[in-house]
Amino acid sequence: MNDVKYSLGSLHKDTATGIAFRIRQPAASAPRSCVVLLHGVGGSETNLADLASGFDPDAIVVLPRGRIQLAAGQYAWFRVTFTASGPNIVASEAEDSRLTLIRFVVQMQLAYGIEPRHTVIAGFSQGGIMSASVGLSTPERVAGIGILAGRILPELEPRIAARERLATLSGFVAHGQFDDKLPVSWAQRSDDWLTELGVPHVTRLYPVAHGLSTAMCADFLAWVHGLTGTR
Repeated sequence: MNDVKYSLGSLHKDTATGIAFRIRQPAASAPRSCVVLLHGVGGSETNLADLASGFDPDAIVVLPRGRIQLAAGQYAWFRVTFTASGPNIVASEAEDSRLTLIRFVVQMQLAYGIEPRHTVIAGFSQGGIMSASVGLSTPERVAGIGILAGRILPELEPRIAARERLATLSGFVAHGQFDDKLPVSWAQRSDDWLTELGVPHVTRLYPVAHGLSTAMCADFLAWVHGLTGTR
């Protein structure tokens, strides 16, 4: 993590999409890259504040709040129930959030003058799911996706871009080996699917449960720095 301390500042609202968000402002007046970090189900935009503080000083880090309020201080991008046969999602909500997040990313790029090739969208658990949904359906909008303890929704398949459009996209898949919410098999499925689609990516497993470890965050930060610094 960087030694520089950043404030996330006050809560903003994007009038075009209705998404509430906070920003870790860059040290430079003209940011070189943009990272959008999405929280998991039942969380909020402040959950990934520590991770946000690790990015380069010239990056703007945007932390949106989920569109669906589950309870006080708890938000989601779509509702999900965990059953014996696996997660059961409200697909219409996931699709609405995908479309809204695509518009939100465009708004952030326009507002701060950041090109798609210097933009990464990533998230934890459900946030990683939504990041994959945005990037795989509109790869022209971002350089990379980070799926941290998440998965790629099977429901996304008809909306995934053609292989030739995905050629500019990169991915980072990280998962806990002892994840009791989304079993590690989901990471293998994501790895296999990205390979099939021809998306260059890194897949790494960690000896943790459903969460972000120090090593996972460090590896992810290094991946983002390499991606945005070379494109």
